[in-house]
Parts: sequence; C-alpha cells; structure tokens
Amino acid sequence: MKRVGFIGLGIMGSGMSMNILRAGFPITVWNRTPSKMRPLIEAGASGASSPKEVAERSDVIIDIVTDSPDVEEVILGPNGVIHGARPGSIVVDMSTISPIVTRRIASELEKRGVRMLDAPVSGGDIGAREGTLSIMVGGDEDAFQECLPIFKAMGKTIIYVGDHGMGQMVKLCNQILVGINMLGVAEALMFASKAGVDLERAFTAISGGAASSWQLINNGAKLLKGDLEPGFKVSHYLKDLRLIMEASAEMKLPMLGTGLVYQLFRALDAEGLGEKGTQAIIRVIEKLAGCSLLNEKTKI
Repeated sequence: MKRVGFIGLGIMGSGMSMNILRAGFPITVWNRTPSKMRPLIEAGASGASSPKEVAERSDVIIDIVTDSPDVEEVILGPNGVIHGARPGSIVVDMSTISPIVTRRIASELEKRGVRMLDAPVSGGDIGAREGTLSIMVGGDEDAFQECLPIFKAMGKTIIYVGDHGMGQMVKLCNQILVGINMLGVAEALMFASKAGVDLERAFTAISGGAASSWQLINNGAKLLKGDLEPGFKVSHYLKDLRLIMEASAEMKLPMLGTGLVYQLFRALDAEGLGEKGTQAIIRVIEKLAGCSLLNEKTKI
C-alpha cells in the first residue's frame, strides 16, 4: 500500500485527508497552520514540519491549497516537495490553478524523475467530508492508474481527462456552470419571494424537476435558512473566475454569462463578503431587488 502525504488541511483538505486515512493508507500531513493537523494526528496520521518532509516520507504527495503561487511554493519552494521527492514518486495537485502553471511545475518535477497529476475536485465541503467528490485528472496516465485507489477514497466520479493541465481545464468548465447556476438559484428564489410564493414549497417542487441541481439542493437550501457560511468561499471562487477569464481571453472566446457572474462576485468581495460562501450572491440580488429574500417587505 502506497504511503500518502497530504498538504493543505482547509475546508476541503481536512475531509479528503481523513477519508484517505480511514481507507487504511499510511498518511503524513502538513499544514501552514499547525493546529489544523491535530485532528488528523489524533486519528492516526503522522505530522511533518514541512512539505519537503512530507515528500521524504511518502510515495504519493497530494496538495490542495488556494492559488497558483501557493502550489508553486509548497512544491517548488525552498522547503518544497521537489526537495524531498524521490524518482518514481507522484505529486498530485488537487488545487484549482492555472493550467500554464500546472504544466510548468510538471516539467520541473519531471527533471527529477517525479511524475505529476493535476486532479482538481468538485463537490464542496460536503463531498470532501462524505468522500463523494468528482475528480478530474490530467497528466501521466500510468500515474493515474497507480493513484486510483487513493482517488476512490475521496471521490465517486473519477475521470482521466488527458495530459498535463487538462484536469484544470475541465475544472474551469465546472466552475463556469457553478457560477451561472448559482446566479439562477438566487434569482429564482428572489422571484418566488417577490411574488409571495411559499419558498419552502417552491424549493421542494423545483428540486424534483428538470431545473434541479447541486447548487439548488445544497446552496439553495442554505439560503432558505439564511446561512451564508462557506462550503466554498467567495474569495476562492473569484480566483477561479479570474483563471477562466484569462484562459478565455487567450482563446479569444467570449464569456457572456461568466463575465456577468465575475462582476457580481467582485461586487460581493467589495462589500466585504469574500469569506462567505458562494450562495452569498443573494446579497447582490437583494440589493438590486431592494428587499430581503426571507422577508420580501424588509427593505435593504
């Protein structure tokens, strides 16, 4: 059984690494904030003092951190994975970052005989905890097959999509749909509220039909409770939207709906809501409507 290293124990990484541990894999963890390592260590994981040490003690090294510079730091930095990984080991970046940066990191690792996979995920904090993530994987196909048992500990839909960077490209496709769908959920619920429809009944009716979606069932349900706490933060989604717009500009591809979503989420961030969940887009819709979702007569 392969020894696994895991770097990044935030909203997603904490649940993902715990599921790897529960599947029986020996696991070594590291996080920039050491206190976040404690639950894993108490459950049986080993702790490390740096990404380099994680790599020294692992056959497969997984990271899930915030943005391209963070991935470059934990993999290629002075105490990074590249300095501890042995020829034949596999690095799996499960963050959502630039495909260009992914390919550059893969090239640097290849010089050391280390293979790399880009394997971003979808499913939010619920999927991370329950082991039901969708995982889209790019890179060396043989390495993908070797890591498949580890992926199965974290996800249910695991698809090899092509060479280095293709996992990131498919994840950006996912994020296009996430944002446009979430905007639709917020607008539909506000429409129902302004019309005087019982929101709980409307939600139940729509959830069972053709308009149902993960965003409606999960984030729509949060909105009915007034819950804006993050399964996925606005600030993190803004980063993904930036990557989409950069890639689309390079391809000379108009992105009408995504461009609108990008501006709406920038407005949320400007309002100081960057640490809230993506369902907080309702705040922009409420401002435009001039009233609150949960109490149509309450003026904003």
